[in-house]
Amino acid sequence: MKELTSGNPAKVLLSFALPIFVGMLFQQFYGMIDTVIVGRQIGVDAIAAVGATTYISNLLIGFMSGLTNGFAIITAKHFGASDYERLRRAVGGTIVLGLMVSALFTVVSRIFLKDFLRLLNTPADIFDTSYSYISIILTFMTAAMLYNMAAGVLRAVGDSLTPLLFLMFSSFLNIVLDLLFMAKLGMGVEGAAYATVISQTISFILCCVYIVRKFPFILPGIKELKITVHEALELLSMGLSMALMFSIVEVGSLVLQRAINCFGTDTIAAHTAARKLSSILMLPFSALSSASATYCSQNLGAKKNDRIGKGVKSAVIIGFLWSAVVLFVGFVLAEPIIGLITGTDDEYIIGTASMYMRVNTPFYPILAVLSITRSSLQGIGKKAVPIASSFIELGGKAAAAFFLTPVLGYFGAMISEPIVWAFMTIILSIGYLTEIKKLNVSASENIITEEKTSEAY
Repeated sequence: MKELTSGNPAKVLLSFALPIFVGMLFQQFYGMIDTVIVGRQIGVDAIAAVGATTYISNLLIGFMSGLTNGFAIITAKHFGASDYERLRRAVGGTIVLGLMVSALFTVVSRIFLKDFLRLLNTPADIFDTSYSYISIILTFMTAAMLYNMAAGVLRAVGDSLTPLLFLMFSSFLNIVLDLLFMAKLGMGVEGAAYATVISQTISFILCCVYIVRKFPFILPGIKELKITVHEALELLSMGLSMALMFSIVEVGSLVLQRAINCFGTDTIAAHTAARKLSSILMLPFSALSSASATYCSQNLGAKKNDRIGKGVKSAVIIGFLWSAVVLFVGFVLAEPIIGLITGTDDEYIIGTASMYMRVNTPFYPILAVLSITRSSLQGIGKKAVPIASSFIELGGKAAAAFFLTPVLGYFGAMISEPIVWAFMTIILSIGYLTEIKKLNVSASENIITEEKTSEAY
């Protein structure tokens, strides 16, 4: 375990974020390996079939991931305050509420899945393949939620390394299963889906075994599983705010994907490949934002408000440094990487995906500020501004789908995200600076009060 309430903020954040980043990288590795093997074993149409469903799974699984991340913020706050009884109750509530929401979403998503695919204008030539793939992922979406829940609890108490190690193991297992199911058994895209689900399940099991053996003090008993209405509302307030933030973002992406699907199979394949690469390049921002949320929450619980601003500033500087690396990849290495991902030498697919990277990567410094300030605000319990920023993203992507893409074609989809990022960052920066000023004033008042108390004694 690692307490984030002492030591140099930059070093503490970087050491905590690094395992999270590598873990996220391996999660992306799941999707990347699926894409590469699907492309080489089945063909470009299969890549498009998988890509056409990406935002559906991201919407639902992202909602549950946001939910459990929000629950983990409450857990981290109790850990920072060294209140282990309330910590166990928070973990118990995470289990109960997480399973209830997961079961509900599994049922609802399966009922309306075909309607979702039609709403997205999924091309007829890949409709059945898309349905076969995504139906398996959604049926077993609880596997992804359970792993994220267990990993979130471990990260809340400062252990970001162990979930990484288990995820690394299951990632290699995913590769083996992909090759077995698709290359050897000829199961098609269904094999890729089953490989992903099985690997996620094993990650969760390994996390659980580790928690039971190494950190039994965080395990809830029967009485901790019987949470009060107040505790449920506290967890749901934070969890649903993050889940809503995640899902609003994905709804916007769904609207944009619907417009992209109108451009045909080759454009869908190009967009899928570009998004796969972009997702990997964005991972350091996601890791820094996740680490910042836990860092802010622990320090808030420990009443060390003065450390919060220092940590967030350090995270933003690290994000800027990574943006320089991304710019090089986007302009110099995009084409060979896209070719590797798709397994094709089709000039249109590679050229379109590479252009997407060149349009987006110059704006990554803005994305760094956006990601870190949004999660930091969540970490200190401020939910309104992050949710408002997500609605801005939804509106921006919807506007792009309805107004830009009919005029500019796929280029309209390319430029929509940088425009949206800029507006979101303005709102988030103002909100963050306002809240951090309040926290600094509160910290100063606490110091003065402590000094007066010491003088009285």
